[in-house]
Amino acid sequence: MSIVLPLAEPAPRAHRASHEAQRLGKRLRHQVGRAVADFGMIEDGDRVMVCLSGGKDSYTMLDVLLQLQKKAPVSFSLTAVNLDQKQPGFPEHVLPDYLRSLGVDFHIIEQDTYSVVSRVVPEGKTMCSLCSRLRRGALYTWAAEHGYTRIALGHHRDDMVATFFLNLFFHAKLSAMPPKLLSDDGRHVVIRPLAYVREDDIAAYAEARAFPIIPCNLCGSQENLQRKQVQRMMRDWERETPGRIEQIARALGDVRPSQLADPKLFDFLGLGHRDAAAVADAHDWLAGEPHDAPRAGDAA
Repeated sequence: MSIVLPLAEPAPRAHRASHEAQRLGKRLRHQVGRAVADFGMIEDGDRVMVCLSGGKDSYTMLDVLLQLQKKAPVSFSLTAVNLDQKQPGFPEHVLPDYLRSLGVDFHIIEQDTYSVVSRVVPEGKTMCSLCSRLRRGALYTWAAEHGYTRIALGHHRDDMVATFFLNLFFHAKLSAMPPKLLSDDGRHVVIRPLAYVREDDIAAYAEARAFPIIPCNLCGSQENLQRKQVQRMMRDWERETPGRIEQIARALGDVRPSQLADPKLFDFLGLGHRDAAAVADAHDWLAGEPHDAPRAGDAA
């Protein structure tokens, strides 16, 4: 007599979703922790100012850093800082209410940069570039006045790759967003803890965590059209060849100066040079006389 065992019932949808969210959270903690360690982003005693915009990226950055802080091998503080730029319709209560519910130290800077941008930028033109510079200036100033040793920004892996292509296609240079940098005035160390994290993972994590997202288009400005063009290209690539963006991101961390063409990064002049040989410059090559050519007055 054969025994027929009942088929296992599929796990409830809510249970599967919870399991996937846990796996995603673990992956993000691993990626952020690895980025912090690889680039020495946070040291013992650091006071980290986490720039919080109300978008999915900065929410995720704060959330993961708070989790890592509990088990970190070093002691550091986190303060969430938001710049209220007085955009029409900005929901001023959302971030304070959320941060109070977490018990997170936070500060809201109020500065009417929206009026400045609206007055300076012609109607119909994008405000994003000027708005970003003013926002960065306000945040950096506040960080300096209050003694923060690190400024954390929410740029992720895809932002870094997109910036690389923007600089390549529109500015003729090989550069991107570094995971860690010193500000131009030398006063601030800026870190990007999401440097290894995919944007799609951030979007899924933000949805699972139900962050109170504040839209970034309140001012009515359109995102930089060049960046949108690059992002569309990247999406097409990823759809046609999954994993290509990951490969490009990894390439940004494996630079071979001797295989490029920048004499400031690699000593091409010294490569294979014989000590006794004269070194001619471009003028000699283009406008000079041949080395062995007879000169006026030389014996026939």
